[in-house]
Amino acid sequence: MTQHLTKPLLGCIADDFTGATDLANNLVRAGMRTVQTIGVPTDNQPIDADAIVVALKSRTIPAQDAIAQSLQAHAWLKAQGVEQIYFKYCSTFDSTPQGNIGPVTEALMDAMDGPGKGFTIVCPAFPENNRTIFKGHLFVGDVLLSDSGMRNHPLTPMTDANLVRVMQSQTQRKVGLVEQSCVSAGPDAIRARFQALQAEGVGVAVVDAISNQDLMHMGQALADMPLVTAGSGVAIGLPQNWKARGVLAANAAADTLPAATGYQAVVSGSCSVATNAQVLHWRQAGKPAFAVDPLAVASGTDVVQQALSWAAPQLKDGPVLIYATAEPAAVKAIQNQLGVAQAGELVEHTLSNIAKGLVQAGVRQLVVAGGETSGAVVQALDVERMVIGPQIDPGVPWTSVTSKVCHGDTVHVTLKSGNFGTHDFFEKSFSLLK
Repeated sequence: MTQHLTKPLLGCIADDFTGATDLANNLVRAGMRTVQTIGVPTDNQPIDADAIVVALKSRTIPAQDAIAQSLQAHAWLKAQGVEQIYFKYCSTFDSTPQGNIGPVTEALMDAMDGPGKGFTIVCPAFPENNRTIFKGHLFVGDVLLSDSGMRNHPLTPMTDANLVRVMQSQTQRKVGLVEQSCVSAGPDAIRARFQALQAEGVGVAVVDAISNQDLMHMGQALADMPLVTAGSGVAIGLPQNWKARGVLAANAAADTLPAATGYQAVVSGSCSVATNAQVLHWRQAGKPAFAVDPLAVASGTDVVQQALSWAAPQLKDGPVLIYATAEPAAVKAIQNQLGVAQAGELVEHTLSNIAKGLVQAGVRQLVVAGGETSGAVVQALDVERMVIGPQIDPGVPWTSVTSKVCHGDTVHVTLKSGNFGTHDFFEKSFSLLK
């Protein structure tokens, strides 16, 4: 008997690699068998999955390049037969005044509905990770986004918490708001508000959310929306729509991975508040740690070889940390000397080559912290697809990949958004695989 492949229901476009695994993690938790690709596949081979996440590295590249890559991903996903498209960005709405969230959203809407037409939402809320939206303002914990550590992000500093205003600066379409009182009233109230906004000429609606229940209500209201743009939180409310139609069966083994083997290591490039705390916790515990100095790299020092030579004799004794994570003042000082773009590229290039060397040295359990760093590392390891495994902290799962760098061996990899995870995340990650 011929085995029939399951046509994917949801096609996702993520603007960085950690965000992709964050989204895939939520879909797996909700019972969707999920495959994540690194970049847009070069073939149209059917993929047997309920959801596909295409991981791009498009958050901080020029807007036109981000648009081109996102449209390519959209075309490939539609060829796979998906019913709904999900454009995923960070729960802290990482962007610049020029984009890329607004320009990519508009390009996708133009492609799907026609120039200037269509209607979609904006919702980076993820209450499990303390990202909530109220009156259109994004909160990180108890403070506005603009008062959080994101204000000092080296690439995408977020100085405005008003998402309606931020989105309106990036799009030609009129931006409106669906307030929390409406969201808490349930799916019918949300749909009615959508209709009212469309009658007013609104093309993009920021949607409040302060709880998982809000996300579940929202999910039902989004059942027939061709394009959803959001952080990963909204994803928890979408699988129920296909379950209600009887086309999605729960999969209890959706997060099963092969047994873990090999050495353990952490590579950290994020300079977020959360990752700084994680690095500090590791160092204060007296665990082995090697600091990468971007200025030394810029001067021509072979820091990659220094780091690998330092790590080699220690790997047999347990996990090691190699990091370029630093406090905002130190990051700013380096940027002032090297330039923002050059400093970032130097760190990414160095850490990705270190990660490649670690895998060649026998590391098979690798934690990577930071979105840009994760993208560079996955590309250096020549990974094409990832299987999503168990969750470590909200939004951060283990994955298993095959890497050409180690002749096709299985490597367990965690791609952690800089802002995610408890202070003991690094230690907790490895204990979960034992």
